[in-house]
Parts: sequence; C-alpha cells; structure tokens
Amino acid sequence: MIAESTNSYDLLARLVAYPEASFFDDVAECRQALQTDCPRAGTLVSCFEEAIRGETVEEVDELFTRTFDINPICSLEVGWQLFGENYSRGEFLVSMRQTLRDLDLPESTELPDHLMHVLAILGRMEDERADGFAAACVQPAVDKMLKGLKGKSNPYANVLEAIREVLELRHPNTGADEKPDGGKSWN
Repeated sequence: MIAESTNSYDLLARLVAYPEASFFDDVAECRQALQTDCPRAGTLVSCFEEAIRGETVEEVDELFTRTFDINPICSLEVGWQLFGENYSRGEFLVSMRQTLRDLDLPESTELPDHLMHVLAILGRMEDERADGFAAACVQPAVDKMLKGLKGKSNPYANVLEAIREVLELRHPNTGADEKPDGGKSWN
C-alpha cells in the first residue's frame, strides 16, 4: 500500500508546486492515476484540468500565486495553517525538516511544511504514523485552505478537494477530534 499511496501523494504534490513546463502533463498523469486509485479525486483533478485547459503555464502560475501566495488564508504551509506564527509552528518546521532528512526527501526553496513536502512525507510514512499525521495535521490544514476558497470560483479548490479525498481514502479515521501538536503524536 505504501507504493500506491506514495505515487498518489507524489502526483498530487506536483499540483501544489509552482507550475513548470511539465505542469499540464503532471495534471494529466495525476488524473489518470487517481481515476483508478480514487475515482472521486480523479474526477476533481479532471475538473481542474478542464478549468485550466487553454491556459499557458504562465497564466496558471499567476493563478497559483494569486490563490496561495497573495492570499494568506490559503497558504500552502501546513504549519502556518495549524499554528499561525506562534512557537509551535517553529517546532513543526523543525520536525518537518528532520522528517524530510529521515526519509531522504530533498528540500526545495519552499519551507519544509509546504503541502508539497508534507504530501511526499505522508506517502512514505508507515501506515499508523501516517494515520496520526493525516488526522492531526494534514486534514485540518487542507480543510482550512478549502475554507479560504469557499464561495470563490477557483479551480485550485478542485485540487485541494482531491487531496482531501485521497486523505479520507488512505486514512479513514482522520477525524476532527485530533488536535495539532507540533508533530509530537506522529513523530
């Protein structure tokens, strides 16, 4: 299950990274994989793909920037979504950086709590640890990001919904009763 999960999470991670030349191919590959793996998520990625059809990579990059960089309520930094700018976020960042190292995952110019890194981490964790991490950190952060897009006609809402669908499929006990703890319960 880890390999299948890793693939889904890695494919979704590409959709929450800054769009590059291969972005449209990445979207198509993600859609195709998810249609079998998680059909509802595949449909959501298909809706995203349809919404950006005919756009250039530069236009999608601009949409990405407006959605996630200029609008702090939709920031892709999981720790910021959970803790704001308090001390717990610093602990979370340190924990994410160490987890990236432990799993031999490369860092990028993004902070270690960026959703693209978090998804890569989640796909490589052992099942029980991943369940706790998804429940305590990832699901609540994605829900907050989606709340920030509610009522707006933004294609990226489909990507976040697809991530939520995969989280719910892979980690069915992901519940609202879990509280973010700076990574202590899953570390």
